[in-house]
Amino acid sequence: MNKKVIIPLVVVALLLLGGVVYLALSLNEQKQANEEMQELAELDKKEMENEYQQFANQYSEMKTQINNDSIIQQLTQEQLRTEQLLKELKSVKASDAREIARLKKELATCRAVIRSYILEIDSLNRINQNLTEENTRVKGQYEEATKQIEGLNADKQTLTEKVAIAAQLDAIGINMIAKNKRGKATDNLKKCKTLQVNFSIAKNVTAQSGNKTIYVRITTPTGSVLSTGGTFNYENRTLPYSMTRTIEYTGNETPVTTYWNVNEFLSYGTYNVSIFADGNMIGSKNVTFKK
Repeated sequence: MNKKVIIPLVVVALLLLGGVVYLALSLNEQKQANEEMQELAELDKKEMENEYQQFANQYSEMKTQINNDSIIQQLTQEQLRTEQLLKELKSVKASDAREIARLKKELATCRAVIRSYILEIDSLNRINQNLTEENTRVKGQYEEATKQIEGLNADKQTLTEKVAIAAQLDAIGINMIAKNKRGKATDNLKKCKTLQVNFSIAKNVTAQSGNKTIYVRITTPTGSVLSTGGTFNYENRTLPYSMTRTIEYTGNETPVTTYWNVNEFLSYGTYNVSIFADGNMIGSKNVTFKK
């Protein structure tokens, strides 16, 4: 065969071989990213199951520590509801984002409800203790409160442990906006220069105030994480984060805004935004960008 024909054929063959190798490496990298994303989803689901089970156990414990039929009935109803939600969660696949999001929203509601009962019982217990120390003149002013707390003998140490669980932070109103070079919102990811993530840390009177380090993790439609190289600890493993922010939390609702400067190609599709603080995932939301 003519050398002038052989040389182009060799070049084409090498190019084809290089393309096949690149495609194989890309598919393997995407597979690993998808596996990591699935593993994180399984960890998130397991953490939700554990929390639902803790709430159900707490309702059972609280019923043995009080002698108020009305409150016991309320606690029983909430316990049955929590157990039903736990049963639903166990039957759901971790990849079912819509159902997981619904049950995560229900979990936040359950957490708020149990906080109210913990605070109510703790408040009644403190009133009872104050009444015991008051003299006879002051005791008359608290007669109605004394009737409400009759038979209440909650253990303070147990309540302290329950308050610690109730003190977990919640990220609400999570949203992500693509912005162009003029700082205006855009649906065209080719013109996107910044990803802005907005959310608020919900009001929580049981949470410890002070400086809180917040980590924001953005996962792309291909399963990769937008990262600058920084990491944080979660569930006995190290995860990369996209942005971090330290805020001063006072127990009141606190708005937070973080920014990701785009330095790579962004594909259209569904992105996941997860918020972490104090070693917990405190919020998550999927945001879809369409062409």
